[in-house]
Amino acid sequence: MCGMPQQSPVRSSPARPQRPDASMSLITNVMDHSLDDGYAEAAARKKSLGEGGLPKTLRAKLGLAAGLVLAALVVTVGAAQARVAAPVVAKERQELIDRIDAGTEAADKLEGTVDTLRDEVGARQRAALRSSGGSPTDLVGILSGATAVHGPGVRLVVNDAKDAAGGGDGSNPRETAGFSDTGRVRDRDMQRVVNGLWASGAEAVSINERRLTALSAIRAAGDAILVDNKPLVPPYTVLAVGDGERLSTSFQNGADGLYLHALEENFGIRATISTQGDIRLPAAPSVIVRTAQPNAEKTEKGTS
Repeated sequence: MCGMPQQSPVRSSPARPQRPDASMSLITNVMDHSLDDGYAEAAARKKSLGEGGLPKTLRAKLGLAAGLVLAALVVTVGAAQARVAAPVVAKERQELIDRIDAGTEAADKLEGTVDTLRDEVGARQRAALRSSGGSPTDLVGILSGATAVHGPGVRLVVNDAKDAAGGGDGSNPRETAGFSDTGRVRDRDMQRVVNGLWASGAEAVSINERRLTALSAIRAAGDAILVDNKPLVPPYTVLAVGDGERLSTSFQNGADGLYLHALEENFGIRATISTQGDIRLPAAPSVIVRTAQPNAEKTEKGTS
């Protein structure tokens, strides 16, 4: 009986122990071959040809030494200059700080002086009103334009240039044309004139018998200049109550007076100013107080 040939049992070779860093093979390869093969080959070739390393000739060594000495000298000089300049910069900075502090202190003192003078002016105004039989209410009416006033002041007449373009007989400002012509007086010109008079000390102002208040507006609509929505016809007569001589001088020497003078010289606009012994200004047609309310405590203090 033939039997099946017996097969020898297969024996597995024992497993090779794994390296502890097997899981970090990429990092290990980078560490073992930190220099690319191409770079390594180029370095070896230069070394074999004697091109790498420090200079071999005396001249090259002297050139390298001179370069190192020069670099060290530049660094040393720069450090010395920085060290010398540091106290100067610090001193200049401290001087600027001191100047700023002194300016701030002076401004604070001036603000205190302004507040003191403002209180003094208010007290003298109230005293003058009491001595003349008036009251703070009268002063409010004068300053707001609700009361007709009179007194010394200036009369300023501003008119278009003689050759300014125009049409119609001049009685209706909306009939005129060519408002863009430089010889015409414009709304912004009158705005500067009025603001200049206020800034020069005017206490009340009117244009063509139209009293101006803090709510008045000078605008342009078409070819006309409107004051509180009322069109005016040139010439524009501006009356301002105040110290006539001082008011006239201050206005003409101020920025707005010089602006008006420039209009005369460059565009032919006509303007004349004169002092008046007594001029009369009407009350504003309507003064509407929308929000402000009288302070009872201040009023009682002022009249006491």
